[in-house]
Amino acid sequence: MNKDKLERMPLYRKAMEILEIVERIIQLVPEEDEFTTAVAHNMYTDALQLAPKIAGAEGVDLYDIKMENAAIIRKCAREIYVGCNGFVMEGFKEVEYLEMLRGEVEEFRVLFAEWVKNFDQWNYIIDRWGLFNPPGVNYDDVDPDDNIPFDNPFDDEE
Repeated sequence: MNKDKLERMPLYRKAMEILEIVERIIQLVPEEDEFTTAVAHNMYTDALQLAPKIAGAEGVDLYDIKMENAAIIRKCAREIYVGCNGFVMEGFKEVEYLEMLRGEVEEFRVLFAEWVKNFDQWNYIIDRWGLFNPPGVNYDDVDPDDNIPFDNPFDDEE
């Protein structure tokens, strides 16, 4: 997928909006507040991963690789959402930013769920770890590609 098409994707754009809000929140955290600073930096680390993982998933066709990226995206988005609780517990004054961030993450969640529904479950390699297989495919299933005869052109003829 080319960069322009990627940057037009609603999910990608929403990831970038989340990153911008997190960057703004970081600027509002007092440096002497170690706990909130740590939470903010964790949120920033998670927000930084969203767009590249979307790009990574869009750059491949295999279901298991797309799902691996999707799992990381989901984890990061959830951590950002939950991170807002740490700010509230510490009495962060700029709660409107937290509400805005949670709203953006919720919109991201819906876009994400629709995006994942469109992954091609028939284009896969069996995940022998069993985590990212399409429904109905098990880690120990026989791979139909294993039965394709292969004549190596580099074998010496006798």
